[in-house]
Amino acid sequence: MSGPGFLLSPWPWMSAGYLLTGALAGVGALVGILGTAAVGGALTLVLVGLPLLGLLALAGLPVAWVERHRLRLIDRDPAPGRHRTPGTGGLRPWLTTRLREPATWRELGHALLLAGLLWPVDALAVMVGLLFPLAMVATPLLMATAGGGRETKVLKVWTVTDWPTAFGVTALGLLALALGGYALGVAAGSRAELTRLLIAPRDGDLGDRVVELTRSRVRLVDAFEAERRRIERDLHDGAQQRLVALTMTLGLARLDAPPGPLADQLATAHEEAGRALAELRELIHGIHPKVLTDYGLETAVTDAADRSAVPVDVDLELRGRLPAAVESAAYFVVCEALANIARHSGASRGQVTGGHRDGRLFLQVSDDGRGGAAAAGAGSGLTGLADRVSVLDGRLSLSSPPGGPTLLRVEFPCEQTDRCA
Repeated sequence: MSGPGFLLSPWPWMSAGYLLTGALAGVGALVGILGTAAVGGALTLVLVGLPLLGLLALAGLPVAWVERHRLRLIDRDPAPGRHRTPGTGGLRPWLTTRLREPATWRELGHALLLAGLLWPVDALAVMVGLLFPLAMVATPLLMATAGGGRETKVLKVWTVTDWPTAFGVTALGLLALALGGYALGVAAGSRAELTRLLIAPRDGDLGDRVVELTRSRVRLVDAFEAERRRIERDLHDGAQQRLVALTMTLGLARLDAPPGPLADQLATAHEEAGRALAELRELIHGIHPKVLTDYGLETAVTDAADRSAVPVDVDLELRGRLPAAVESAAYFVVCEALANIARHSGASRGQVTGGHRDGRLFLQVSDDGRGGAAAAGAGSGLTGLADRVSVLDGRLSLSSPPGGPTLLRVEFPCEQTDRCA
């Protein structure tokens, strides 16, 4: 509307069409709601009217469908429905879903507002902004035809008896028509924004979408963990067992071979197979340690501390199992922290403490090293772990001033479970 070509564009006429169809839709909604209520009330005595009265709760659905299509007249942004899809087919699940979701009741409120208040406002806006100015513009035509060239009434209010006055009213009508174009634009824009707010808010269901996005992220994490466990199981039960058999075969062949070049080659092959087996075991442990699956986070962290190059004290208070995704994320955070202690801290000792209380898992990894660690940046393994923690609504913080000590703290919202491996 701020552009110079607004009055010459289709927008004033589209605004008038939007308001005019709104008045017609409102009259239709009023007749439909009152008719259904009257018929349902009359038939209540024979119980047939009760379902009709119950259907009034869904009266907003067809009205909202019409309104979404009418919004296309003046709003380029589509107005999709916000209704959930029932989990199963059939009429009863559909009715149950519709009656439980807030969108249905918002649309019912919009239908009642349209039938009782909005359509008269739409009609009044069209009359004042379009019909009255057009009637003023047509004054000479009306005077020449219906008035026989002698007189005519303008808007049924005052009488025009000469041609100069008639053309003066036409000029005023053109000015009123121009002003009415802007008035129609404002009225239609306000009306459309109110409709969108009630039946198709741009961010009205943002909370539901955020919840669904969070759930989908958690499902992705669970699927990722399940895939890790499958790979670990396949490597453990397949490739590792074949390497064990190969190592034993080479060992037996080495014992049976006479001294000489062949025995030396068998010894070399036996040692290489042993190193490959050790690397594969380490790889399997890094993918998803079996001790974590079988015995839980406390035992897995103790095992990781025992394998650390720096002595690590462990003090965890966990009286049960935790969700698999939480256990896995917490374990790999601890492993990354212990690896950083061994590689970069120069510490002589580390410590892992924590427990579960008030519905949250708390873990702290500290060391007495030189400090100066960074949680983010090139080469920091904690960056990906922080993202993984955030997916589970957890928090990871790092305190590592120059000179030490370094303290890594992570927490997850979770509940202890009684699940078994």
